[in-house]
Amino acid sequence: MSPPSKNVAHYGLAWLTLVLATLAGLAWWWQIGRPVDLPDAPSARIACVSYAPFRKVGETPFDRNFIITPQRIDEDLRALSQRFDCVRTYSQSNGLAAIPAIAARYHMQVLMGIWLSGLPKQNEKEIEQGIATANANPGVIRGVIVGNEVLLRGELSPKHIIEYIQRVRAGIPAAIPVTYADVWEDWVRHPEMAKAVDFVTIHILPYWENDPVAAVDAVPHVEDVYARMQHMFPGKQVMIGETGWPSAGRLRRSAEPSLVDEALYIRSFLRYAARIHMPYNVIETFDQPWKRALEGTVGGYWGIFDSNAKPKFPMFGPVTEDPTWWLGWLAGGMGALAFLAIGGSRRGWHGIRGWIALLLAGFASGTAVMWQIRQMRYACELPWEWILSSACLLGGLAIAAVLARRIAAHLADHHDHSEPAQWWRFGAMFALTFYDILMAFDGRYLDFPMGLFALPCVAYGVFGLLTHEKSMPSAEQRFLACVGPALAIAPIVQEMGMNKVTWLWLGLNLAIALPVLVAWRWHAVRLRAHQPQTAH
Repeated sequence: MSPPSKNVAHYGLAWLTLVLATLAGLAWWWQIGRPVDLPDAPSARIACVSYAPFRKVGETPFDRNFIITPQRIDEDLRALSQRFDCVRTYSQSNGLAAIPAIAARYHMQVLMGIWLSGLPKQNEKEIEQGIATANANPGVIRGVIVGNEVLLRGELSPKHIIEYIQRVRAGIPAAIPVTYADVWEDWVRHPEMAKAVDFVTIHILPYWENDPVAAVDAVPHVEDVYARMQHMFPGKQVMIGETGWPSAGRLRRSAEPSLVDEALYIRSFLRYAARIHMPYNVIETFDQPWKRALEGTVGGYWGIFDSNAKPKFPMFGPVTEDPTWWLGWLAGGMGALAFLAIGGSRRGWHGIRGWIALLLAGFASGTAVMWQIRQMRYACELPWEWILSSACLLGGLAIAAVLARRIAAHLADHHDHSEPAQWWRFGAMFALTFYDILMAFDGRYLDFPMGLFALPCVAYGVFGLLTHEKSMPSAEQRFLACVGPALAIAPIVQEMGMNKVTWLWLGLNLAIALPVLVAWRWHAVRLRAHQPQTAH
């Protein structure tokens, strides 16, 4: 029984895949470099913004021994006073109790936070310091927020939070209002909290909703929620204590973190807030690297300024997602030249088709590599993260380069009968399936490393269209070929089929798995055909 021949359709599909991969790389990088017209903000000034000065690598509020110096706070608030009238804080620890006194120098007000958690001793320290800070700066404090999303985290009961609120109210001047802040859903679940506060502080973060909302629809969603809260708590002022949009990270259904979408949401929200004269606070001043450990890449990119205190986007005029978009095309060109040099130096074929195949494969691979590097710039913080990500990327690129030479030989009608080492494919499939498991069972905060896995998956998919495996794939590869695509369906279901990236992820799983499944089936049929027939 001879191997099935690869017909013209297989070769045509291989060429089509190479062309489409190249065009996708060209189009994606071009698209993120185009200026996008957006509605202007009513003003460059923002009424109030969350301020946490932990904007440098290694700085975190979880380290109670780390102190933000008054000099750093002064430097920040001097700059922020040019754009903001008020800052919201969350804690009295890490030197943040100094913020109100420093804010007074620049005629700023403070929504002062007292952090509550499930640690009673730490709560006592926060309460005592918060009362002392408010009494020392009564003219600066716009309000005291006792606890932030404590109900959401499930760390204290409403009864305990109310007791802390009452202690703070009794210890500070009566003119300073006291509130508690949480996501709007927890105010719906615990309406009794409203009786304990002077005004209701709700968080509306369309990206993090249980049903995520796209940026283009986010402000109407905020309007609906705000109106619902006003109706639910008549006679109480309702303030939006947190709202914003991330500029980088994982897509959630149709809610896409991007610089353009962040600018769109912030500008549109400010227009809405100005129209109805609503009290609000935007999250947040600076990008926060430490939040990536809690919320994945997306957690670190909610700032209006980046971690170097530079504005990320203007409040007026067009916004460009990535002004360095041309680096993607440059990487594609370098990849094409490298593949031509590596593949062409060992060629056993003649004619232009092999060269074209190398050119397309190299360009597509180069744009994919730069796509992944761009993602690493946002996701990687510690040295080991850079080392591991870079090693994986080099491995994927090596597989793509080796297979590109063999693909070019086949498309040039010179059949390279050598096969790449099986452990290369097993390694790629094992890594992909491992990540599939993470995405299926705990993928809320994980990015899709599309550029990394596109390299081996697309390469093996194209190679499988042109060749027939001489031997049965290993049991391990057959197992991974079945499990990987099945697991990749889980994120699609979890995201209600609305996340376009989950479909592409499934496509990568199928691209590397299908050649294994086809070879398995053919060899199984061949083995059955060679078994002696039992006479009846």
